[in-house]
Amino acid sequence: MHAIVTRPAQDGLRWVRELAALGIRSTALPLIDIGPAADAQPVRQAWQQLASYQAAMFVSGNAVQHFYALNRPLAQSMPSQAAIKTRAWATGPGTVAALRQAGVEPAQIDAPDAAAGQFDSEALWHIVAPRVQPGSRVLIVRGGDHTGESAGRSWLAEQLAAAGAQVDTVVAYERRLPVFSAAQLAQAHQACTDGSVWLFSSSEAIAHLQTLLPGQDFRPARAVATHPRIAQAARAAGFGVVCESRPTLAEIVASIESLA
Repeated sequence: MHAIVTRPAQDGLRWVRELAALGIRSTALPLIDIGPAADAQPVRQAWQQLASYQAAMFVSGNAVQHFYALNRPLAQSMPSQAAIKTRAWATGPGTVAALRQAGVEPAQIDAPDAAAGQFDSEALWHIVAPRVQPGSRVLIVRGGDHTGESAGRSWLAEQLAAAGAQVDTVVAYERRLPVFSAAQLAQAHQACTDGSVWLFSSSEAIAHLQTLLPGQDFRPARAVATHPRIAQAARAAGFGVVCESRPTLAEIVASIESLA
């Protein structure tokens, strides 16, 4: 059994190591290239105003890492995160782990329970909605495209606005189409026909794969998707076999093995 890990490079290599420890041979083929925001000033400004927000919602572990990396020099002269009453919101355990690593106290973090059926904005909103009042200020820290424009779903921002909250967004990192070498392109073509299992944790990764392999027939390909929306995107792209899984290592391994 062979898996193709499509997460951004740093996360992907970690997944390859963890899968290997559980007996799953895998290869990292990052389908999203992650880089720092072209303009760091809005991120630094957001940090300086952090205490004025009721909560800062981080869309991913990458959002956490880049937000804190850009502000590390400022952190030396600013109040500690523990002294700031701003809550940290996260949609899943990966983002929670990144917040913990950045020094955010567990008591400051709001996120779906580890046993939740899904890790997404809907699950997070179920937890935080009762605390949102008209006039609440919430900062959303997210990724952007190569132009610096905010990228990703706006569902949570829409719920916050409907509840009367003031929502600000800051782009802490960029998400880009990766540049594949000839060897990577050949490997991607082969993985569409040789029984490999593609692991998708982003619909954007599927779109990038279609861009990198124009005209590819995905009907012989198999995939594990970590959310129903991602599974739907994989089916729409033409993947012949798509299995849905919660985004935990144990359940992803079980899903891969179910396709053997």
